[in-house]
Amino acid sequence: MDVYVDPATWAAQPVRPRWQLALRFAGSVVWFPVVCVLWAAVLAAFLVVGEVVTAFSDRLERGYLRVMDVTMNKVGRLASWCVTWPELRHEGDAEYYKARVDKAVAKRTARASAPVKKNKPRPPAECAIPLRAYRGIGAWYVAEVALAQGWELRPSDVRKEVRLWWAAASKAA
Repeated sequence: MDVYVDPATWAAQPVRPRWQLALRFAGSVVWFPVVCVLWAAVLAAFLVVGEVVTAFSDRLERGYLRVMDVTMNKVGRLASWCVTWPELRHEGDAEYYKARVDKAVAKRTARASAPVKKNKPRPPAECAIPLRAYRGIGAWYVAEVALAQGWELRPSDVRKEVRLWWAAASKAA
């Protein structure tokens, strides 16, 4: 953990009121399918227009792909306020979030430590654990678990995610 970072931001998020979560969950049930349909429609439109763009210029294609990436991310963020059923049920349950963090870090460790296969890309050396996984326990727990499994911390905005780097990847390269 960087000494220049405010330790208060690494603590668990405050427990949200149950009624607020219930309202968000009810809204999520209606809103999330709308976002999915919108995302699919935007993607289809980009793919159709992309066929025309790629036919004319390779230089335009790179810019087009950047615009497509930004737009798709913005459409996906329309559902960022949604609440899932497990979040509704386990809000404030520290043991649930500990298990969730342990599982997420173990999964990424297994991927990163997998042996390199011939003619295959290297395993991912960098990852991000989203706030949704550690909300009830705090980013400090993610850091503890990750450091114990050989990860290094990267500069992160812990209000969104904790970024990690697989330390063994630099030794193997």
